[in-house]
Amino acid sequence: MTKIIAILATHGVEEVELLKPWRTLKKAGFETVLVAPEKGRIQSMRGDIKPRKKYKANVTLEEAGKRRFDGLVLPGGTVNADTLRGNPSAIAFVRKFVQSEAPIAVICHGAWILIEAEGVKSRQMTSWPTLRTELVAAGARWKDEALVEDQNMISSRDPDDLEIFCDALLRQYERPTPKAQPQRKPSRAVPSKAKQGATAEKAKARPSARTRKSKSTVRPAAARQGA
Repeated sequence: MTKIIAILATHGVEEVELLKPWRTLKKAGFETVLVAPEKGRIQSMRGDIKPRKKYKANVTLEEAGKRRFDGLVLPGGTVNADTLRGNPSAIAFVRKFVQSEAPIAVICHGAWILIEAEGVKSRQMTSWPTLRTELVAAGARWKDEALVEDQNMISSRDPDDLEIFCDALLRQYERPTPKAQPQRKPSRAVPSKAKQGATAEKAKARPSARTRKSKSTVRPAAARQGA
């Protein structure tokens, strides 16, 4: 079954941080869904200040809440991330991934959203450098590295890290998530049919303790009369 990955973004998203993961996933055969707070097209930016193309969202947050996704990508862009972290529906959507331990990939300012979704405590992660103080205050263990992998979460700092970020993004889906793994039933030894038959014959040939006891305590009638 094809895995479905949600990419959450709105106006002000950093264009390259939206497009490169999106195209990487599609090229690898995954289904990607651009999720936005409202219907229509979202305005992407370059470096937060230069408008780029607009991209049509596949579904709204309301619609996405009723669908199943196998993972989440959170691109950056200061305005994008700041808008989403103030949107209760966006925070609730992200929190579902945090609680289900589904794969999450976050880059640059996208980490702001994870703070509000209570998804960074005790996590090793990185981000755009100016988010360090907020992430540490929220319980994260921040690192100044191009890529930080911590269980189901990967994080990177900025567009310069996108190549290594996208490689790790694909690796996330090479292994099943904890929720997708089948639950193993406890093993129970079952004797073979031959062994079962031998056990049954042995039981027939050997009287039970109760039978032996009853035979030893019952006396012949003549003995009882003479007593």
